[in-house]
Amino acid sequence: MKRFLVQAARAAKLDLEALEFGLRAAVLAARALEALLAGVGGGRRGEKLFCSCGARMKSRGRESKRIRTILGEIGFRRSRFVCPVCGASRFPGDELLAVRGTGFSPGLRRLMARAGSRDTFQAGREDLREYAGVTVTAKDVERVAERTGQEIAAWVEGERVELEQAFPSRKPPAEIPLLYASYDGTGVPMVPWEVAGRKGKQADGSAKTREAKLGCVFTQTGVDAEGWPVRDEESTSFVGAIEGCAAFGERMHGEAVRRGLARAERVVALGDGAKWVWELAALPFPGAVEIVDLDHARQHLHQVSGLVN
Repeated sequence: MKRFLVQAARAAKLDLEALEFGLRAAVLAARALEALLAGVGGGRRGEKLFCSCGARMKSRGRESKRIRTILGEIGFRRSRFVCPVCGASRFPGDELLAVRGTGFSPGLRRLMARAGSRDTFQAGREDLREYAGVTVTAKDVERVAERTGQEIAAWVEGERVELEQAFPSRKPPAEIPLLYASYDGTGVPMVPWEVAGRKGKQADGSAKTREAKLGCVFTQTGVDAEGWPVRDEESTSFVGAIEGCAAFGERMHGEAVRRGLARAERVVALGDGAKWVWELAALPFPGAVEIVDLDHARQHLHQVSGLVN
């Protein structure tokens, strides 16, 4: 830090942009963070550590690890425990800091996952460098984004199962006037090995895409001055996956349950009119009011008008 300030003061011409980024790198040097973590995950433990096989694990000294954080790269020394029965290893320090199996901190992983979900992995890499001063590879962004997605999917599935098991057989008093479930599908271009052996719309019968199904659940409690329905502010939640209709139907039902399906006075299935949309609605939302969304209704009306003319 001091060296940087001296060099800047001696410069014949001040470059404000260079000073900004240089000071950020100097101030966020990560040394303070490294000092705070010194001793974490090491030393004598107050409780015994057991392996997943049930055996008590034994300490085998400390090992060093480099962790890349939002503040920069830091060194971290933590204890390693080994199972005398199956040979498995554990690093309690890694588990405590949520860096097990990765060299990126939780904060940096969150930024990488967000950047990777919004654009290409290369664009995400460049955004991180420009906005956060963090340099990673596009492959790093891809791996972290995919791993985060898998962890979220596992958590959502676990929550869905719990909600489905607790779903009441008798409806409690209605608290939500209208709950909407809307969904659709669209083709997503895939690399060849992802569509190998799948039937598609190509001339030779092969496929170049797979259908990604996307859905949302939202509520409505009022209308505007002209009587048009108004979606409740910040009431929309989303789900999405590349999977079959049955599995996606379960996903949509789980999200609707989480959002208060049991407390809804009426349920509306909103779609584009495709056969699979109504078939899917009949399973998780029996008795739902089926409505073709306005844009597709206009398209269908236009097609009918063309036939009449």
